[in-house]
Amino acid sequence: ERDDLIAAIEKLRNGINQLNREARARLKAAFDEVDKHFQQLFVRLFGGGGAHLMLTDADDPLEAGLEIMASPPGKKLQHLSLLSGGEQALTAVALLFAVFLTNPAPICVLDEVDAPLDDANVDRFCKLLEAIGRHANTRFLVITHHRMTMARMNRLFGVTMAERGVSSLVSVDLHQAEVYSKKEQTELDFTN
Repeated sequence: ERDDLIAAIEKLRNGINQLNREARARLKAAFDEVDKHFQQLFVRLFGGGGAHLMLTDADDPLEAGLEIMASPPGKKLQHLSLLSGGEQALTAVALLFAVFLTNPAPICVLDEVDAPLDDANVDRFCKLLEAIGRHANTRFLVITHHRMTMARMNRLFGVTMAERGVSSLVSVDLHQAEVYSKKEQTELDFTN
C-alpha cells in the first residue's frame, strides 16, 4: 500500500507539473498576442508614441502581475498611473480592444467607455470601433451619452421616463433617417 501511495503522489505531482507547464506556455502565448495588439492599437489611438505590457515577475508567469508602460507622442515611457486621466482612458481602451482582438466575439457591449474622452479622442475611438467591427465581424452595443459617438452609430436606442417608474424605448435607424431627411429636402426644393 505504501508503494501505491508513493506512486500515486508521484503521478499527481507529474500531472500538476505538466498542467503548470502547459498553463505557462498558453499564458505566454496569449500575453504576447495581447501585447502585440496593444502596441498597434496604442499607436493608432494616439497617432504615435508607443506602449507595451510587462509581467512583473518573469520567474513564474502564473504568479506575475501586469505593468502597463506607455509613451504618448512627445513623452517618455512611464507607468500607466503617471499618465493624465485622458491618456489613461485612451490607454485602457487600447488594452480593452487588445484583449478583445485576441479572441473576438460576434457582439461586444461597451458601457460609457467614451465618457472620459475629449472630442478628438472620441473620434479616434469611433474610428477604431468601425475598423474592429469590419475586421472581426463584430457588432457593438455602445451605451453612451456622448453626441459624437451617437452620431457615428447605425442605430440609436433611447430610454426615456415619461412618468415615474415607466420607461419607454425610442429607436432611430440613422441611415433611414438620413434617407428620409434627404427625400424631404428634395421634395421641399421642388415645391419652392
